[in-house]
Amino acid sequence: MKNKKKWIERQQAIVDAARAAGRGLTAEEQAEFDELQRKIDAEPDDQGGGEPAGGQRSVGGQDPVNTPTPPPAGTPGATSEESAQRAVAEERQRINDILALCRQTGMDPAEHIRSGATMDTVRAAAVEHMIKHGAPVQTGARDTGGDGFRAGAVDAVLMRAGVPLEHPAESADQFRGMSLRDLAIECMARDGEGSTASLLRMGKDDLWNMACRQFFNPTAAFPAILDNAIKKAIEHRYNHIPTTFQLWTSKGSVTDFKPTKDHSYLIGGAGEFKRVGENGELVHDTPRTELLPQRQIDTYGRQFSMSRQAFINDDIGFITEVPGLYAASAKRTINKGVYSILMKNPAIFDGAPLFDTAHKNVAATPSAPSIDSLQKMMLKLLRQTDPFGEAITIQPKYIIVPVGYGFLLSQLLETQVLDVTGIGSHTANALYNYRNQLQVIEEGTLNAMAGTGAVPWFMVGDPSYAKSLQVDYLNGQEAPTIRRSEVPGQLGYVWDIWLDWGITAVDFRGIARNSGVVITDN
Repeated sequence: MKNKKKWIERQQAIVDAARAAGRGLTAEEQAEFDELQRKIDAEPDDQGGGEPAGGQRSVGGQDPVNTPTPPPAGTPGATSEESAQRAVAEERQRINDILALCRQTGMDPAEHIRSGATMDTVRAAAVEHMIKHGAPVQTGARDTGGDGFRAGAVDAVLMRAGVPLEHPAESADQFRGMSLRDLAIECMARDGEGSTASLLRMGKDDLWNMACRQFFNPTAAFPAILDNAIKKAIEHRYNHIPTTFQLWTSKGSVTDFKPTKDHSYLIGGAGEFKRVGENGELVHDTPRTELLPQRQIDTYGRQFSMSRQAFINDDIGFITEVPGLYAASAKRTINKGVYSILMKNPAIFDGAPLFDTAHKNVAATPSAPSIDSLQKMMLKLLRQTDPFGEAITIQPKYIIVPVGYGFLLSQLLETQVLDVTGIGSHTANALYNYRNQLQVIEEGTLNAMAGTGAVPWFMVGDPSYAKSLQVDYLNGQEAPTIRRSEVPGQLGYVWDIWLDWGITAVDFRGIARNSGVVITDN
């Protein structure tokens, strides 16, 4: 609890410095404040529970939402830490609200921040300022600021929610302190839905109802900003979720959901080059072909929504957290589907299982990785031939192993001299020469699917030369797509999220399997 008190005191110092200067938090102060909040949320309470005091949850370093917040100072049962946290959160929110309001009305926020003015006082001053300076009060169309405003608002939402951006829009910083309510007011005022003053006087519930009506307006800024922020968040999360299938599978693209035509994919050998004597003729040749398997994709998706409560509670974290969960789920589903084929070993296009003695790609004796078993697996690939008996010499590139073999593989590949029981010490390790050629992929999905049984491992060739499993996407679109949709009876914004893909074993020559043994913790 001493740490928690220290962190809260540091947050208070950051907010006090901003208040004394009559400004908002700088980018550095914002980052430090958010990091302190994460530590506070993770600190157990006095009862030893893992939840933050009072069961609160912080979103983007702002006031806790969706769960009970600490009681105000002086409330019976409130701890000193809870009261201090409440005071820090309220002061920070007051500063953000003043900054947003003054930005919209053209007032200088410094004196209002320094004086500790309440939002009611600042709102009254804002109305007087707008009347005095001839600010427009009509509800006609206004200049929206074009794409610059929307781009800045999108990046501001993402930055506030903690999504790292490599090149944020130039205007993002000026919108970063906005709450969802502030952003909605700014958008509606720019769209001509009312004056800033009139919108500021609206309650959050009324403002939410107006925002929902904008759902049907294709040019409305607020829902479009949410859409673009969610798209960026999904793309970021999808690209950074740790999966391994993309390292060794080949990637394809199809234009529709119909099975690919058989004759679209042909492989085979060309005739050997013949010596041509002086004034000799070139002999015509026709490449030998064999039909490859059909590939087909399907659509996979879900639906999620931003509720009225999330808007009213200013749950900015929704923009990244919930869509990010579904983006991660999409990629993990593909990953699981790929490894499910390796584990289940289904029959493929020629009627035989993917790993079969007829395909010459399965180890005769199940075992853990060793010098001997690795050599035999390498030979499985190196000795493969094309459908017409010609050697194709597939060079091994990846070793796919379950969790538990990564350290062993590092020893086998990175140690130049081994001490081998029964052979003697200082035995030269032939595998050392392959340390730069073979990449180890350790995949926990294999362990999960195997349960308490034997866990197989695999060796794969370079997918650009020797294919095995291929993941196809519709028109090459790898990241999920979202679309706002209307759902009767659903109180909130609703989005569909989907991705079109298919997984096919297109060849058996580029991969070999060892059925493995049971892995124990001993």
